[in-house]
Amino acid sequence: MNSSRHRLIGLPVLAVLIAAAGCSSADHGATAAVPRPGAAAAKLCRALDGALPRTVDGASRQDPEPASALTAGWGSPAIILRCGVPRPAELNDPEAEAAEVNGVDWLLQEQGDGSFRFTTTLRLAYVEVTIPAGRRDHGVAPLVSLAPAVRRTIPIGVAD
Repeated sequence: MNSSRHRLIGLPVLAVLIAAAGCSSADHGATAAVPRPGAAAAKLCRALDGALPRTVDGASRQDPEPASALTAGWGSPAIILRCGVPRPAELNDPEAEAAEVNGVDWLLQEQGDGSFRFTTTLRLAYVEVTIPAGRRDHGVAPLVSLAPAVRRTIPIGVAD
C-alpha cells in the first residue's frame, strides 16, 4: 500500500516536470519563416550568420524557430533578422522611405501591427530586420549593431 501512495504522489510531480519542459524557451521564443534564396545569396547569408553580433540593442541572441543560418533573433519581443528574402516590391516606389545606417542603406516599412521592417538595398542579398512594436522607442539602434556585419559579408550590388 505504501508503494501505491508513492506512485500516486510521483505522478503529479511528473506532470509538473513535463509541463515545465513544455514551457521551455521554445514556447517563449520567436518564430520566423526561413527564406529560400538562390545558392549565391545563401552562401552570403551563411557568412553573415557567422558575423552577427551576440547582442543587439542590449538584447542577447536567441534565434527563432525553426533553426536556420538564414534567420537570427535577439531579445523578447524579438528583433528578427532574415537573410535572403525576396526583393520587396516597395523598392519600385520612388516615395518609399529609406535610411542609411553606418554605411548600409535600408528600405523602411511600418507594419500594421506597429512594428518596423527594414530591408537592405543595393546588396547582393536582401537582409530584412523586423523591429517589434515593443522596441520602437529604440529607433534604429538595432541597425547600428547589425550594419557592420552586413557591410563585411553582403557586398554592394544588385541582388538577383
